[in-house]
Amino acid sequence: MDVDLLQTTLADSGQPDYRARQVWEWTARGAAGYDAMTNLPAPLRAELAEAVPFTTLSVETEAQSKDGTLKVLFRTHDGHPVEAVLMRFRDGRRTICVSSQSGCPLTCTFCATGSMRFGRNLTASEILDQALHFRRIEPVDHAVFMGMGEPFLNYDHVLAAARLLPDVGITHRRTTISTVGWMPGLTRFVDEVEQPIRLALSIHAADPALRSRLMPVNDRYPLEDVVAECRRYFELRGRRVYVEYVMLAGVNDSPAAARRLASLLEGDVFKVNLIPYNPTGRFEGSSRDVIAAFKNVLDRARVPATVRLTRGRDIAAACGQLAATR
Repeated sequence: MDVDLLQTTLADSGQPDYRARQVWEWTARGAAGYDAMTNLPAPLRAELAEAVPFTTLSVETEAQSKDGTLKVLFRTHDGHPVEAVLMRFRDGRRTICVSSQSGCPLTCTFCATGSMRFGRNLTASEILDQALHFRRIEPVDHAVFMGMGEPFLNYDHVLAAARLLPDVGITHRRTTISTVGWMPGLTRFVDEVEQPIRLALSIHAADPALRSRLMPVNDRYPLEDVVAECRRYFELRGRRVYVEYVMLAGVNDSPAAARRLASLLEGDVFKVNLIPYNPTGRFEGSSRDVIAAFKNVLDRARVPATVRLTRGRDIAAACGQLAATR
């Protein structure tokens, strides 16, 4: 829902200020449409249905994994593709993975989104409408900005959307924004964001030359500077930074690579998520034994590490697989 258009429409109609709040509260709680908003006069509901589309996105396709994960391909009003994912876990968690851009201009080599043609940044309303679509299906309680795009290239709209997620049922402590280390946005996040929104950093290689081959952004914003900014975040906000590290067979998964990562991340600032590679066509994934050996190096160095549970791989909904191919 375009909240700005909603407010303008209500103001132009002479409606009291509280009407916008009423509409938003219904929407955030998962209302199916304006007709469900029973404390609004029927003529106003009809006017809103005509003037303010209930969602800024249209659903093009849906796919459900054997593990319960749901992937949705949306289209914006001007035709740009956007994918988002709902992950269902056995412990009852319902996590949504939302996109901040249609495509991504940063071309990380292991990520399918990077092979797409970049479209544009999404508006805050288009980001929220991904969350609201899943909220209409069932309650959701966690959100990760790890879908298509680099969130800090769309900083203002991402933060505007994230700050409204508690109304949808997702607290700030259960919201995570991931970045490859786009320094202008990262610095703003460190300096400005007082809400306890989690920060995640995609590293994928501690060796600068290798990281530049995997992630060209490293040439522009070197890893050493990015990690220093994350340490400043911990010092200023007292919150750990989550590190994402995709395991690529024969590329970044050696014991030496693990030791280098442990040296880079020494201290109490970081927690590492080791991500089994989800096929996108260019690399092979590390074996379970190799991932376990890598984790053991981090454990011995007292760098906290977990292995991420893969969800939705069979429908190309897992980490790194979003590409809107249909």
